[in-house]
Amino acid sequence: MAQAGVSNSLLAEALASIARGIDSVFDSLMPVPEDARSGLVSAMRYAAIGNGKRIRPLLLTATAGIYGVDRDSALRAGAAIEAIHVYSLIHDDLPCMDDDDLRHGKPTVHRAFDEATAVLAGDSLLAFAFEVLSDPATCTDPYARIELVRALGQASGSQGMAGGQMMDLAAETSEFDLQTVTRLQQLKTGALLGAAVEMGAILGHVAPEGRTHLHGYARDIGLAFQIADDLLDHEGDEALAGKALGKDAAAGKQTFVSLLGPDRARAQAQMLVDQAITHLSQHGEEADLLRAIARYIIERDH
Repeated sequence: MAQAGVSNSLLAEALASIARGIDSVFDSLMPVPEDARSGLVSAMRYAAIGNGKRIRPLLLTATAGIYGVDRDSALRAGAAIEAIHVYSLIHDDLPCMDDDDLRHGKPTVHRAFDEATAVLAGDSLLAFAFEVLSDPATCTDPYARIELVRALGQASGSQGMAGGQMMDLAAETSEFDLQTVTRLQQLKTGALLGAAVEMGAILGHVAPEGRTHLHGYARDIGLAFQIADDLLDHEGDEALAGKALGKDAAAGKQTFVSLLGPDRARAQAQMLVDQAITHLSQHGEEADLLRAIARYIIERDH
């Protein structure tokens, strides 16, 4: 129990720290201009600052921390991957996609502003991410910067998050089996989580052949994360989630819960977390935060 208490304390401190750090980067790099673009940047700030769990930048900074990466450098890269995540949420919430009115307990961007501004805010956050990654202020090594851009680009487009979202749209009119649902979620959710770990290793100048265990860790927590999300969507509290729940079932989509049942899905998520932690066996206490994140992924209530 003492070990669990230490793990929970470590994670709580890390979550609070990453929230402050990412908000600070967004605040400093997104000043509101005194011209007709002010509404656009205000919408970007509305979506990006003070919202979300910051799991992706936390994974990135925790991985980078294992290899002694400068905290400010890791935070800037973390803001880049979070910008991609936030842009995807803005677009996912649009009427042409999931048509949601609430995100993080407040009106979605197209409700708080308008649809056109929401589209442009998402587009601008996508561009912002790569502007930050390509800046020498993020990493002085040009080869590492190129690798960071490539890793995030692959995880964001048709080979990653956007491809998974397209599969998710198709799921409304198709019967997907477990293998297809797993592939969908590896792209839609897992790709960015994997990129976060990969980018931390890139900043730490870890050779590709030295990242295999990190890839295994990222793959397993990515699937566990989505199973936990499916369980929350099935049986969670909307007030805690800050968004509408039960929409996948209403749309007739196959999920891990609908295919496995809640009990088997929960057991599968726990097995994946245990497996993810095993991948970190070559590391000592410097990887304790990554272990705590893995456990948190299936224990969270929103």
